[in-house]
Amino acid sequence: MDPFKIIYMLLGGLGIFFFGMKLMSDGLQVMAGDVIRKIINSLTANRIMAVGVGIVVTCIVQSSSVTTVMSVGFVNAGLMTLKQAIGIIFGANIGTTITGWIISVKVGKYGLLFVAAGFMPGLFSKNNYWQQIGKAVMGIGFIFIGLVTMSNAFIPLRESPEFLDSIAYFAGDNYGAYIASIMMGCLLTVVVQSSSAMLGITIALASTGIITYHTAVALVLGENIGTTITALLASVGANVNAKRAARAHACFNLFGVSFMLLILPWYFDLVDWIVPNDPNFQEGDGARPFIAQHIAMAHSIFNISATVLFLPFVDTLATFVTRITKDRSDEKEIPHLLMLGPSQDMPVSTGLLQAEKETLKMADITQRMSLLVNQYWKEDKPSPKKLEKIISYEEIIDNIHKEVTIFLGYVMERPMSRNQSKQTQALIKVVDEMESVADYLERLAVYRGRFKKDETLEGESQQEFFDFMDEVNRFFDSIVNEFNDVTPDGTAQIKKKSDDLQVWADSIRDKHLERISKRVYKPITALTFSDMVVALRKIRTHSYNMSKSIEVLKTSVD
Repeated sequence: MDPFKIIYMLLGGLGIFFFGMKLMSDGLQVMAGDVIRKIINSLTANRIMAVGVGIVVTCIVQSSSVTTVMSVGFVNAGLMTLKQAIGIIFGANIGTTITGWIISVKVGKYGLLFVAAGFMPGLFSKNNYWQQIGKAVMGIGFIFIGLVTMSNAFIPLRESPEFLDSIAYFAGDNYGAYIASIMMGCLLTVVVQSSSAMLGITIALASTGIITYHTAVALVLGENIGTTITALLASVGANVNAKRAARAHACFNLFGVSFMLLILPWYFDLVDWIVPNDPNFQEGDGARPFIAQHIAMAHSIFNISATVLFLPFVDTLATFVTRITKDRSDEKEIPHLLMLGPSQDMPVSTGLLQAEKETLKMADITQRMSLLVNQYWKEDKPSPKKLEKIISYEEIIDNIHKEVTIFLGYVMERPMSRNQSKQTQALIKVVDEMESVADYLERLAVYRGRFKKDETLEGESQQEFFDFMDEVNRFFDSIVNEFNDVTPDGTAQIKKKSDDLQVWADSIRDKHLERISKRVYKPITALTFSDMVVALRKIRTHSYNMSKSIEVLKTSVD
């Protein structure tokens, strides 16, 4: 037995396995990106619906950790309630069992065939959909190659008395061995940070005859506890509800494993009754051909049973995690944008959805800023507090613009479909145009400070300016309604409104200059009035540009 050979084959196989999981996950995510987006958007308070969302999303992204971290992020952003997140977490635990069934299929020797089948469309097809199918198929091939490599690395350990003696305690058919195996599975998953990878290692160990069926199932139970560390880490620095969602995941898996531990002997019998053949049957070469299916079934039964058992008690679990995670009023909570954590930890479709929700929040703040500027101008005396609030709004919008743009820049580095690429670019343009609207709103407010007591704007010029400002505000609101799908105007109607505002701007500026020539106003007001009208024209221009990007966004989503 060569220890170095065992180590490099094990690590190499694990690396190929990880690469295959990522390739398959990326391909599936791009193919089903719009599906993820739609099912999350349609999420309701119905706990069964939430479980279904968790199952579907996890089957697509091939990682319960990604789904759980995504849920924590949504709760942190206020897009999802704690109870909805708990339902999705329940579903994620069921969805992750699909990985075990993929691994348990005895087609490892055909791994290269899958790679070859996916290679042609993955690299040479011009159709993006077929490219992603090719990637997913290649990923499955690499998963099988990685498993075979790891299994081959473990084979020499069957002949090592030292190694067998070191794991003898875990191989016992008693509660002491079960608990030790659960703790070991939990610890190794925390280190590896992937329950799917640990499940693959466990099946490889069991299939080569190094560990028994009972030990393998106990390790899998421990892996279910260890996988919760990812969400707990993601909740660090998040708001109190996000912490509660992460702790609900940990409590759910911990309670589920504790309950299963009490009935473990009967649990083994149930799996053996459902799946034919003896899991510990060994062939002449020492391999156990039936154990992988038993482990996959044990994994599925545990997660499905735990979900069915705890689903009626979602409210109780939510109350429990609320009590153990106090909302500390003495600590000022730092407001977070929707983009919690690095974008590589979530599907592209989910990242786009979060960025879109953040953009909608940005639009709401800009609308409030627009209303405040309108009020500020129409007051007899300018309010310093309102001007301060307007400047504060502009700073907030600048920050959101920066964060969304940076976030989407990272999202664009991920594999994505052509539609997702269009959506990303459209969102970047929307936040850019909206930030420009906020800049000109701030300038408009600051311009009022140029007028001295004997240089006020009054009479027809004042009324024309106020009317024009009201109409520009309504135009911007109509664009935001278009974004929100609330009484949307048609493209032609928006274009006509934009052109009419352009003509109107030229008209009122010319009229004001005419009044100045008749000495109705002092010449110094001409420059300020012109700047005011230009600011409103710019707001009109950026609003119209924003509408064109929104049209692209909506078209690509549909």
